[in-house]
Amino acid sequence: MIAIIGLDGATWDLAGPFCEDGDMPVLAEVRRRGAHGVLRSTTPPVTFPAWSSFMTGTNPGKHGIFDFTRRVPGTYEVAFVGSRDRRVPTIWRLLSDEGRRVAVIGVPTTYPPEPVNGIMVGGFDSPVATGIDGSFVHPRELYAEMTRAVGPYAVTDFQELTIGPGWHADVLPKILAAVDRKRDLARWVLRRERWDCFMMLFGEADTASHHFWMFADPASPRFDAEGARRFGGALRDVYRRLDAALGAILAELPPDAVVLVASDHGFGGAGTVAVHLNRWLADHGWLAFRAGRRGLGARAARVVRRAALAFLPRGAQERLVRRGGRALARRLEGWSRFGAIDMARTRAFSEELNYAPSVWLNVRGRDPDGTIAPGAEYDAAVESLRAALLAWRHPETGAAIVADVHRRDELYAGPFVEAAPDLVLELALDGGYSHPCLPTRPGEARSVRRLAVREHVAGKGGGMNGSHRPQGLWALAGRGVAATPATEAAIVDVAPSVLHLAGLDVPSWMDGRLLPGIAGEARVAAGVLALTEASDGHDHEAELRRRLQALGYLSEPVA
Repeated sequence: MIAIIGLDGATWDLAGPFCEDGDMPVLAEVRRRGAHGVLRSTTPPVTFPAWSSFMTGTNPGKHGIFDFTRRVPGTYEVAFVGSRDRRVPTIWRLLSDEGRRVAVIGVPTTYPPEPVNGIMVGGFDSPVATGIDGSFVHPRELYAEMTRAVGPYAVTDFQELTIGPGWHADVLPKILAAVDRKRDLARWVLRRERWDCFMMLFGEADTASHHFWMFADPASPRFDAEGARRFGGALRDVYRRLDAALGAILAELPPDAVVLVASDHGFGGAGTVAVHLNRWLADHGWLAFRAGRRGLGARAARVVRRAALAFLPRGAQERLVRRGGRALARRLEGWSRFGAIDMARTRAFSEELNYAPSVWLNVRGRDPDGTIAPGAEYDAAVESLRAALLAWRHPETGAAIVADVHRRDELYAGPFVEAAPDLVLELALDGGYSHPCLPTRPGEARSVRRLAVREHVAGKGGGMNGSHRPQGLWALAGRGVAATPATEAAIVDVAPSVLHLAGLDVPSWMDGRLLPGIAGEARVAAGVLALTEASDGHDHEAELRRRLQALGYLSEPVA
């Protein structure tokens, strides 16, 4: 049996000292008995593409998922990504096809759940904000049984958009309780039968790190001494609770089980120097904003969208979506992001995603109002823009704002590279802290600015005080795994390792290799990658939009 425990957003920067201090004895023992190290995430280190690479052993250019959303070809519209947008089979599918029994709980991009040989409970991208319904679960009839056995399963039961007084005190117990609920569900599933492969995903390290980092890190430019007196131990408490849950799960496993603990990315602190990419593009002649009333349309679209999500009952939202169709949601989201940009006078624009800063060129023949010709003109524009971004400096300190700029074809490989933004940015760290990338609001005159103190505590979309880093973690122990010094691995290495440990061949189209410490060599099965069908765009897209917007993962749009 192979048991995988996913700790979304977990980092050795925290888990390492906690292991040494005795706060995470179970993870410390897994690490001691086997192999471990840093697990390098995707670039950028974003939840959806990272977990998709984890499950497929391929880079985003092959599996086709780059973000929570995707651009609709030939438009400026934005569609919402789910499991049906992943274009290569997951390890759950490959194991199922070989007759292996699998149980998969809570992994992002597994909604709608695929019909595996076993059970699947969707991740946080699933549609219900505070709990789940039958559409969340395969087989559907398991939902009622699961609810009777362990009670309602909540993905999250608090909002992360507006962080007001008392929010942290209210949320911390809920985060800890969520760990316990998932622990109980995992134990119940494990007691049902002996699975060939089991995975449980805990997202609480990610949530806590986004919101409590400033209280635990005295060096943070956002450090809040008063808050630290109340919440300085919050991250340690969450990691300690996760370790206890890990111990309870491992106690249910057979003695010969292989255990993998892994995260999709790591974490670090966010600084107080924010950047506005579209303001910079406008200042350098790449982008033009609409003037006057035409520029107010995007603001109106945002107001309508927010009002609908905030005040309409769920049933009314669903009726509106059914009548308008997914095209309405796509147009509204695209207009709210790009409506303030005069595309006919724009050569490049950004979605200004805080977790994944990038730039699109406005290309003729690809984009409705494209201004750059494909071919030589496109290549020249890419190189000119890349050089300019790398030369971007803080106006006061002279420090670099951008550490690296990647062309998409340099970063990804596969049939879906063209679905990625033309340029992917890695923002420089400022004294070890990330620059928040924030939307350009009306009247914003600066591309680089210091956050006001009131902005230090922000929700999703506003520059949270903890941010993703590429360095996740992994630890592997059990039969066929040798004790090995700390070694870095890549997130695409997980899928081929799981297949190998299950005694199966590894498809030649996978990008990863075996994790360090695993005995033997992988048997590679030659063959051509058979792409799965793309999303049909049915109701799940509108459900995902509401779910992700409510959680704050979708970007706040341009001015």
